[in-house]
Amino acid sequence: MGNTRGRHAQANHDVGDFNCSLKELRSLMELRGPEGIARIQECYGDVQGLCTRLRTSPIDGHADDIARRKEEFGPNVIPPKKPKTFLQLVWEALQDVTLIILEVAAIISLGLSFYRPPDAERENCGKAAGGVEDEGEADAGWIEGAAILLSVVCVVLVTAFNDWSKEKQFRGLQSRIEQEQKFTVVRGGQVIQIHVAEIVVGDVAQVKYGDLLPADGVLIQGNDLKIDESSLTGESDHVKKTLDSDPMLLSGTHVMEGSGKILITAVGVNSQTGIIFTLLGAEKKEKKDKKDKLDKKSKSQDGAGVEMQPLNSDDEGEEKKKAHPKKEKSVLQGKLTKLAVQIGKAGLFMSGLTVIILITLFMVDTFWIQGLPWIADCTPIYIQFCVKFFIIGVTVLVVAVPEGLPLAVTISLAYSVKKMMKDNNLVRHLDACETMGNATAICSDKTGTLTMNRMTVVQAYLGDRHYRKVPESDLIPGKVLDLLIMGIGVNCAYTSKIMSPEKVGGLPRQVGNKTECALLGFVLDLRHDYMTIRNEIPEEKLFKVYTFNSVRKSMSTVLKNADGSYRMFSKGASEILLKKCCKIMTASGEAKVFKPRDKDDVVKNVIEPMASEGLRTICLAYRDFPPVDGEPDWENETDILTGLTCLCVVGIEDPVRPEVPDAIKRCQRAGITVRMVTGDNINTARAIASKCGILHPGDDFLCIDGKEFNRRIRNQLGEIEQERIDKIWPKLRVLARSSPTDKHTLVKGIMDSTVLEPRQVVAVTGDGTNDGPALKKADVGFAMGIAGTDVAKEASDIILTDDNFSSIVKAVMWGRNVYDSISKFLQFQLTVNVVAVIVAFTGACITQDSPLKAVQMLWVNLIMDTFASLALATEPPTESLLLRKPYGRNKPLISRTMMKNILGHAVYQLTVIFTLLFTGEQIFDIDSGRYAPLHAPPSEHYTIVFNTFVMMQLFNEINARKIHGERNVFDGIFKNMIFCSIVFGTFIIQIVIVQFGGKPFSCVGLSIDQWLWCVFLGFGCLLWGQVVTTVPTSRLKFLKSAGHGTQQEEIPEDELEEMEDQDEIDHGEMEMRRGQVLWCRGLGRIQTQIRVVNAFQDTMSPYEGLETPESRNSIHNFMTTPEFRIEDSEPQIPLIDDTEGEDDAPTKRNAVQTLPPPSTLATLPSTPNQNNNAVDRIIPFYKESPKTGGIPQSAALPPRPGSPLHSLETSL
Repeated sequence: MGNTRGRHAQANHDVGDFNCSLKELRSLMELRGPEGIARIQECYGDVQGLCTRLRTSPIDGHADDIARRKEEFGPNVIPPKKPKTFLQLVWEALQDVTLIILEVAAIISLGLSFYRPPDAERENCGKAAGGVEDEGEADAGWIEGAAILLSVVCVVLVTAFNDWSKEKQFRGLQSRIEQEQKFTVVRGGQVIQIHVAEIVVGDVAQVKYGDLLPADGVLIQGNDLKIDESSLTGESDHVKKTLDSDPMLLSGTHVMEGSGKILITAVGVNSQTGIIFTLLGAEKKEKKDKKDKLDKKSKSQDGAGVEMQPLNSDDEGEEKKKAHPKKEKSVLQGKLTKLAVQIGKAGLFMSGLTVIILITLFMVDTFWIQGLPWIADCTPIYIQFCVKFFIIGVTVLVVAVPEGLPLAVTISLAYSVKKMMKDNNLVRHLDACETMGNATAICSDKTGTLTMNRMTVVQAYLGDRHYRKVPESDLIPGKVLDLLIMGIGVNCAYTSKIMSPEKVGGLPRQVGNKTECALLGFVLDLRHDYMTIRNEIPEEKLFKVYTFNSVRKSMSTVLKNADGSYRMFSKGASEILLKKCCKIMTASGEAKVFKPRDKDDVVKNVIEPMASEGLRTICLAYRDFPPVDGEPDWENETDILTGLTCLCVVGIEDPVRPEVPDAIKRCQRAGITVRMVTGDNINTARAIASKCGILHPGDDFLCIDGKEFNRRIRNQLGEIEQERIDKIWPKLRVLARSSPTDKHTLVKGIMDSTVLEPRQVVAVTGDGTNDGPALKKADVGFAMGIAGTDVAKEASDIILTDDNFSSIVKAVMWGRNVYDSISKFLQFQLTVNVVAVIVAFTGACITQDSPLKAVQMLWVNLIMDTFASLALATEPPTESLLLRKPYGRNKPLISRTMMKNILGHAVYQLTVIFTLLFTGEQIFDIDSGRYAPLHAPPSEHYTIVFNTFVMMQLFNEINARKIHGERNVFDGIFKNMIFCSIVFGTFIIQIVIVQFGGKPFSCVGLSIDQWLWCVFLGFGCLLWGQVVTTVPTSRLKFLKSAGHGTQQEEIPEDELEEMEDQDEIDHGEMEMRRGQVLWCRGLGRIQTQIRVVNAFQDTMSPYEGLETPESRNSIHNFMTTPEFRIEDSEPQIPLIDDTEGEDDAPTKRNAVQTLPPPSTLATLPSTPNQNNNAVDRIIPFYKESPKTGGIPQSAALPPRPGSPLHSLETSL
């Protein structure tokens, strides 16, 4: 020991260095429990010794040599994964199938355009090939191929740029979330809050209930500290941390109970979480080629890349990762994926048809009508024609496939998220924003969300008197006053304190737990200072602390007196603590016996009146343990927390936030039910609910407490039943004295309920660690940014940076706006799709050439997809969004009104285009552009068709701004500058393309007259829009809505059950898996039959048709190969034993138990050679067999060796 002392002294002289190496500390933190203690004792003596080595004090922390510490032990940051480079994103964008097809076609076209057949034969290759007078024209054949390649490059660059900016936004969001996290440390004797990244080795940090530990450390002092280490060890039990059993605290773990001080020993990449991240990074490098395909989103959204589940196949991974890894893929994405697939199929069909018709027409015309023979020299020209037809087909496909959809969603969400920041919503998962638009129910906390979370004591009951306002200190007996001030001083967490106001004349700042701050404020109101007590008894001197948790609903602190006796102070929910009191202090300052009748009087005359005024009631009590009784058993809480003496009961007011009643009114108007779930007692809760407007006088709504709630929802066996919950929740408005489990049960019950159509979408607010499960379960979880613990924030989707309920209403508005923006975009996009596809198709079939050329189509596609999605997805929300009911899960994306608009506008546009196409040359008195030969120059005629088409799209974009049949489409158009600039910009570019585009765009400059006509025909869209709006949708019975989500009914029952326990339902994947499931089910049925036959045969005679266990296992082995494993929500039972996947899913709906006759049962074990499978064999009798209602097949059909069933078995 002397040696170490010498070293300490030396360390203090030689300030330049720490007496601890990084490696030493790293290896120390890898030890757990007793090994860790042993290492500390062996190397440092105790934690005090470790502090000295790190040149820090356990009480005052270290002085400011932060840079030196960072240099020696590293900063507390884990370097993020490198973002994808722009080139990588370009490469990803190039993987798009339609683009690849186009590239190939363009390259073939380029190659062929350079081939020159001998002039003599050119005439012999048919009419379409000849007729090119000018050599220069023939040379320009390469332009089309080059132009297509160029436009592909444009599309790719735009897509890559969008992805890149999206990635950048995510990183910005991530760093914003990280900067929000602060931590309390002691430096130079001052308690300060610093950013997590600023923490250094040697800091003394204060940890408390709900913290997420930002670095590794060793415990200096702890009160009842329990840690959830499941994120590192996978063990769900909370680990108790004490100095003598396990003082090691690890980064990334959650404090579930208690408080304490720790010495930071490892930060950043050297902490346990950092080491895991580094390992992950190293593994990634090895598997780089495989993993590159994984989408980056999940990582950048969730921050915790550790939780990446292994994926069956990479493409599935693509889909899986797109949704955030929390719940089923967001409602909107599900609907969109489905819609895009449907449209894509239709487009593929149309484009295939176009190509076939074009080639057939060409062949018929050349070889049959003109009767030409096939000449070898002409082959390249024929191939050139085929390529041209192929390119036309592909352009039809390009225009038909709405690849702008995902872009629109992304832009809309990214834009909303950015704007929601200003409205105090920090969105952690993109699609939470859109799910919020569908919300039908909000379960809100009371404290801090609906109320201001500024607690003050306004009433008190002491010395047999009920004071309506805080009494003067001279009215209180001296003994009671001393006990009161002492009790409040030591029995409130030392992290809770009252600071001087920030602004002069402002209210004092409350730091820490607000209820405790109210009690400390009460001490100040009694003209005493709690800090003198705390200085006398620093935290280290507290003998034992039972910290507050949701089970105890109270907090107690034990002090050891000089004479060996103990005194314990308790505070907690009044109705709970009063039951444990056996004495009460009187006005004379003496304790008198507190009989049950007196307790009832206090409850009736003090607690209930306080609660009905919306006050929170807290009881303060104490107990002495005299030395004669010996040392109490401190672990036995029930014995310790009895026989208390009640000091006083206080009523704490937490005023309702002024803006809440209005926000709740807006929610109710928007069809959203607000429910209050609180830990307070029922009278307080009811009073606050009335003030907020959740309950109105005369309403027939339920207001119950947790006990009653549990009684109503559980059956005799104590199991929760959905039917029972369904009877309660539609009317439930206030749930008081609820535990975190009650909150979770309620949320799950509402979400799983099928009583009301459509299924409820539930949002939940929470701030405590215990709210984690409910926040995770809900469709959208809101955590409080100020009062919320790190655990709650980690489990949430959106963080309310101002803890205010009215911000939730803003989130609803933005969510609905996203939904509407997507619908606007769809309405516009589908109109263009329908028109472009029909024009290209019919034009090609009648005139053997598409009126809209490939490059023009790509330009139209660019307008439709990228620009329109930008313009329509950035519409700001309006208050009118809150005047309608939520859409719900099954509301189609394209309502019947929208379908009417789409078809109506398509009719107008097609009429105009076809009129121009077939009679345009007469109207404008120009040359016809139809039936032009292969490399003919562009014509005015087709330029007018193209130009009019684009003009109509531009004006229709303005129409698309309204989707609910409103008349005024210009309403609020100037509020959206992005929209205006895009429409204007597109118009300018169109002028440039038409006037100067020339050969690449197949355009010729037009005169002013022709331009005016084009614009006028385009403007017609707006007028026609008014006509379409006038037609009532209800009359048009034939219209169907489109873009439903996958309905629950469409998914086979058993698949749904499998999916219940998986993380998300991916609708695209489901389509693929359905075939697989059917195939497996077929196999399962055959096995069942074999199984039933076998089991029965074995009971008949031990020797007939016995199969070896190996042969039986073969199908089983085959069934569990990864491709065919159907993930069941039960642990994997070998599928052979499943009588049938469907009838016997985990819920056991039809479990009619039919037992075999006793005689057969009795004979079973006696058959010698099948003991190993005996249990196996009985199984089929217990499950209802699929074919013959509850009778096992075996009973219905006893097989003999020669029976058909036997032959079926042997053949298999």
